[in-house]
This record gives sequence, C-alpha cells and structure tokens, in this order.
Amino acid sequence: MLRFSILGALQIRTAAGPADVAGDLQRTLVQSLLVSEGQPVSGEALAEEMWGDRVPDNQANALQAHVSRLRRRLRELEPDRPAARVTMHPAGYRLVVGEGELDAAEFTRAVRLAESAAPSDAERAARLLGDALAMWRGPVFGGFTAGTLCQLAGARYEEYRMRAMELRFDAELRLGRPASLLAELHEAHTGHPLRERFCEQLMIALYRAGRQADALDVFRRMRRLLDDELGIQPSPALRRVEHAILSHDPALTGDLRRLQPV
Repeated sequence: MLRFSILGALQIRTAAGPADVAGDLQRTLVQSLLVSEGQPVSGEALAEEMWGDRVPDNQANALQAHVSRLRRRLRELEPDRPAARVTMHPAGYRLVVGEGELDAAEFTRAVRLAESAAPSDAERAARLLGDALAMWRGPVFGGFTAGTLCQLAGARYEEYRMRAMELRFDAELRLGRPASLLAELHEAHTGHPLRERFCEQLMIALYRAGRQADALDVFRRMRRLLDDELGIQPSPALRRVEHAILSHDPALTGDLRRLQPV
C-alpha cells in the first residue's frame, strides 16, 4: 500500500518509508492524476499540465513514455501489487488510489462528517476538524502547481481548508472556549483579512472574553478595509454581529443562530 500526500509538498510513502519520483515532469504527472481522486484525466489535459504551451510534436508518444516510466516506478515501490496503479481508459489515464491512500480524500471525508454532525455534538465535530486540519503541511503540492489543473485543485482544497477552519471555530465557540481560540482567530483573520466569517468569529470570541471594545474595533477596521479594497459594505451577517455586541444580545453567549437581524 502506498500513501500519497498532497496537502503540502508531494510525498509518497511505502511500508519501508518515504519514496519519490524523479524529475519535475514525473512529479507533475503524479500530481495531475492525484487531484482527479481516481477519475480519468485526458491525455490533452495531462500534456498541457506537463508542458504548457511547449507541448512536443510527438505529444502522445512523449506522454506515453512518461506514463510507462511512472508505472515502472510505482511497481518498484509495490512489487507485490498484482495490478498496475496507472490504467488507461477511453477518457484518459487514471491513477488507482484506494481508501486511506490519499490525504486530500481523507481530509474532505472528515470535513463532510463534521458538517453532518448535529449542533449538540460539537465535541466530535471539533475533534474531526482538528484532526483533518492537522493533515496540512503547507500549500497544496508545496506551491509547485505548474498547470491550470493543479492550480484549480490547489485553490479548491485551500477553500475547503478555510471552510474547515470556520467550522472548527464554530464548534469550539459552541463548546465555550473563546479564550483558547483568540490567537488562532487573530492569525486566521490577519492571514485572510477579507474573509468575513473569520472576522465575525473573532469578534464573538473577543466579546465572550470580555473585550467588547476590541471586538468593535475589529469591526471598524474590517469595514474600512472592505470599503478601501472592494468598495462594499460589511455583509448583513457581519453587521448583525456588530449590532448584537452593541446591544449585548444574550445570543452572543449562547445559541448564535438566534442573533437578531439588524
């Protein structure tokens, strides 16, 4: 069994330890097949990912040579595996990845489980999301995303990571742990200053920690930033949190779903 990790620099692990593939083109080929999570990728898409606008004249032969080279390398890493990892289909090439063999698939599965958890099961949701977020070692592929296919996948996984962070912060706030979240929320809000949900969560945590003035200052700075950068006003959800803080809405220390509209 191989273990593929893409939530960070590409890693391949065997029972004996870490392994690799040689060369940027081979690495791009593996990455392009992995982001499809078991679905076929057309030869044209793979060639564009690997060579960009410098696709060789003998594109099909060059791609087939790299696929054959990758098959041999994966066979070396799994000599007891009866079937090839890389298969060819009418729609293109497919890298067979089993359950538990790709960290990105495990990550998305854990986030979906947390999303389906009942509001009363915040402890389980927080644990699932914490474990899922711990899988990340850095940017997808370590930032090595040469072509559009991998770039789009990187953006998709990164957006899902932001969603997982928001869900975890929500779960921790439901569990009454605002003080322990403040440093992480500050970091998330600073790193993604236009993401309003992080701003809302930081304001709520500050209010619950007895720092109402700081919470309102965060809102004022966010309002200026949105106006300066995008020319828009804060969303109704963010303004609802500000209104709740100003009016000391009891929902801020209880069920946040009961926040009154502005």
